[in-house]
Amino acid sequence: MDGEHSALSGVERERERLPPIYNSSPPAGFGRGAKQPFPSLGTFISTLSQRRDMAGRGLAGGIMGNLTCNPGLRHGRELPPICSDVRQKQRLSIDTLPPEVKAPFPSDPIIPLRTKTTKEFQEDMERALQSGDWREVRGFYLTTFDSFIEINAAFKREANGLFNTIEDSGVNTKFVNAVYDALLNTPQDIQKSVLKGIINSLLREWKGPRTKDDLRAYFILVQNPQYSSTSTYVIYAHLLRQIAALSEADHHFLVHWFKKLSARRFRQLVERLLQFISTRLFPAEPDELPPLSKCAWWIPSATKVLSLFNAANSVSSAPIMSFTDFYNITLEHIDFMEDYRTWQNYGNSNRFSFCQFPFILSTVVKKAIIQKDSEQQMISQARQSLVSKVSRRQRVDMNLLFLNIKVRRAQLLSDSLDELTRKRCDLKKKLRVTFVGEAGLDMGGLTKEWFLLLVRQIFHTDYGMFTYMKDSRCHWFSSWKCDNYSEFQLVGTLMGLAVYNSIALDIHFPLYCYRKLLTPPTVPCDQNALVGMANATLDDLQQIMPELAHGLGELLSYEGNVEEDFYLTFQVFQEEMGMVKSYNLKPGGDKIPVTKQNRKEYVQLYVDFLLNKSIYKQFAAFYHGFHSVCASDALMLLRPEEVEMLVCGSPELDMSALQKAAQYEGYSKTDATVRCFWDVVLAFPLELQKKLLHFATGSDRVPVGGMADLNFKIAKIDVPTDWLPISHTCFNQICLPPYRTRKELKQKLTIAISNAEGFGLE
Repeated sequence: MDGEHSALSGVERERERLPPIYNSSPPAGFGRGAKQPFPSLGTFISTLSQRRDMAGRGLAGGIMGNLTCNPGLRHGRELPPICSDVRQKQRLSIDTLPPEVKAPFPSDPIIPLRTKTTKEFQEDMERALQSGDWREVRGFYLTTFDSFIEINAAFKREANGLFNTIEDSGVNTKFVNAVYDALLNTPQDIQKSVLKGIINSLLREWKGPRTKDDLRAYFILVQNPQYSSTSTYVIYAHLLRQIAALSEADHHFLVHWFKKLSARRFRQLVERLLQFISTRLFPAEPDELPPLSKCAWWIPSATKVLSLFNAANSVSSAPIMSFTDFYNITLEHIDFMEDYRTWQNYGNSNRFSFCQFPFILSTVVKKAIIQKDSEQQMISQARQSLVSKVSRRQRVDMNLLFLNIKVRRAQLLSDSLDELTRKRCDLKKKLRVTFVGEAGLDMGGLTKEWFLLLVRQIFHTDYGMFTYMKDSRCHWFSSWKCDNYSEFQLVGTLMGLAVYNSIALDIHFPLYCYRKLLTPPTVPCDQNALVGMANATLDDLQQIMPELAHGLGELLSYEGNVEEDFYLTFQVFQEEMGMVKSYNLKPGGDKIPVTKQNRKEYVQLYVDFLLNKSIYKQFAAFYHGFHSVCASDALMLLRPEEVEMLVCGSPELDMSALQKAAQYEGYSKTDATVRCFWDVVLAFPLELQKKLLHFATGSDRVPVGGMADLNFKIAKIDVPTDWLPISHTCFNQICLPPYRTRKELKQKLTIAISNAEGFGLE
């Protein structure tokens, strides 16, 4: 930007001649404006359109152009092609940001000096509130928000300092906060003057690339609390559009400036953007906002800006907010399958879809997409089987519609492995389980029991497939070598079937395991390509082997003579089936001492060996088993934490929600025993609430859809009250004798849920 901005002549006459406000969907660019206040805010859109037509230039092709795949853009995960003739789809993400651009910046204009301090401004506000004389405050707001130059003059710590760095925005954050905190307490005419000033600022056309002072102005303007009101949404939308249309290098700066905001203000900005998107999708009043067809760019612009905040959250040393706080629950009520199909067909092209920005989609939506995608694949599989039978004039058996598993309880593991191996082509059909020699039709209970019994047998320490880590309370893959890894593939297949059939498994893998499952998220076409080799860090090892991770951390920070005091080489030892074996971490590792200079390499190689290389064949079989069922583009939308929730359910318990969703058999919700039950359960500490859930359902985690998806039932059992409660985990049912007092119920229930391991499973 070179020199001061100039206004077009005759701007007031042109404003009067402008067409109605929503006659057409405006393109992306903005023309020059004037510094004079507008006669009304309603002319904003039409003025922008007129200025653009006269100026004939736009901002980087608009938001839709900015959403086009950029070959220079680095994504959070590098994903392989689905196969050689299918275009790659990637998550549009800024989780991993491009390096700073080293090209020289355009020269900044000379910014006028404004010397008002935070203390002086607050004193002006106090005087105005007491006296009712707002002239000083009004003059400050009128001047400050009239242009980007004035915004920088007021809020930049050094008016003409460069501050061309991601580490320091150069903005006096304390002063910005004070001015915005006071704004909503000023008279309406002052608040309107600020909005008019912002309109004038946004209307001006820039000559050449953005300067870092322009970025500072956007950084300051997006924090304005006035955008919480729907009456300002037209202005807010155009601000978001301009920010979204900035270059990736400029976004890189904004992301790092955003992460320096306080947690409270960061959260407010995220919630404001989410509310803007929700209100644009579902306005409270039909005429509250312009027609969606005329403002189709609002939601893409807001979502792109929200992705900058998501990136800022990701690159912070500790996340500012939980990733679940970026979910927009409103999107559970749109046609998300249509959105998913748009993404499948067009990828990250100029056709916007929320799937391009998966951080905004809740796990409920992602689970529904996966399940509907799986249903379509199941239907396709069943249709092919039926057509094949009919074409050969064979009798049609309705069992073709199902994945029928028949097992004997005494040979549960071997029978299950044989059945799934023989019927690998039917894995995408609806699962139905039969126990040989037992009458009964599987309505869901037998399937759940099959999963429950299999998981308990596979993960039993005596079986040896998985090692239970007591310190981290999770399971990890045993490193023993064998000729056949089919049982690891069975576990992966079980996890995939559980996701497809909405069964929560009582499995305790570390989060790193699910990251490995998404590396890559779709199976490579090259059968020799490595899978599951996620980048492993000391933090990942901390999740699994905290004591060893602590020891390696001490090695990295040791101040003494590493070589003489530790006497280590690039060789490690592992116990396998009672024998100790040695492995070199690099060629000739047994002859390379670990020194202060190479200890980081040693730790990295050791962690990679433990979490990747030593268990590669076991995990590769597990990976292929899972993806044999769950192969879907939808997996690209998931974070590792979300895969864990799909497999195991959510750890967040809400017993009040369970009470509301509970069903009754033999009791009603007003019966004394039922009222005592809920009084006791709601007062339980979290640990006992988890035990209750595990006692009743076989898992202490909640399905992704919440407590309502449990179909939890309390049934009456006519036995003496000295009996303990019993449960039917396959049906999520707890059976209560008619206890007469709260004390009696609490005592019996506590004994039952605290000593329930192994009850009724043989």
